Amino acid sequence: MIGSRLVAPGDHLSVLCLGAHSDDIEIGAGATLLSLLERGVRLDVHWCVLSAVGEREREARESAADFLSEAASAKIEMMKFRDGFFPEQGEQIKCWFETLRERVGPDLILTHRREDAHQDHRQVSRLTWNTFRDHLILEYEIPKWDGDVGQPNCYAPVSARALQRKIDLMVSHFGSQRSKQWFDPEVFRGLARLRGMECRAPEKYAEAFVARKLTMV
Repeated sequence: MIGSRLVAPGDHLSVLCLGAHSDDIEIGAGATLLSLLERGVRLDVHWCVLSAVGEREREARESAADFLSEAASAKIEMMKFRDGFFPEQGEQIKCWFETLRERVGPDLILTHRREDAHQDHRQVSRLTWNTFRDHLILEYEIPKWDGDVGQPNCYAPVSARALQRKIDLMVSHFGSQRSKQWFDPEVFRGLARLRGMECRAPEKYAEAFVARKLTMV
């Protein structure tokens, strides 16, 4: 497997993180972001959650603030689109994406996987690609009862420390999710171990993405 480093310690990287729901970004890419910060990469992050209301908004804001506490800059944006109804709200969400395009110019976009079984996730992925045509987009994965975890083609090895911090922060912040069977440290660690095995990660763990378009220079 050929490895390629996106950024080196001390480099700046502008990242747009898109999540349909309050814990999606953390689940899909939380350890990757923490590992980049751990390596000394200066992250400028625009963190957007499209459905965050009431307690879920509070949890999302506090979690994002903790995950990004060492970032060079962080902007956290919460929207109130209706959970579970993103396809029916397509026009409104599309308009929001158009305004977002005028406000951000990221080096990297983290979003949902196109084939995700959750309709909200698929809608966010579709509109990400529809809106941002000239950007590096990586699609993260969300484990859930649907059993739709796919076959990624891009891996981000993460440190054991970053993975543990990701899990600790998620368990700490998302009290509303702790009773759900899928929201389990063993699930998150197990998937990271599997992806780490697939890419021979130095510390055994990795998060995985789908990279549909890459340019070789």
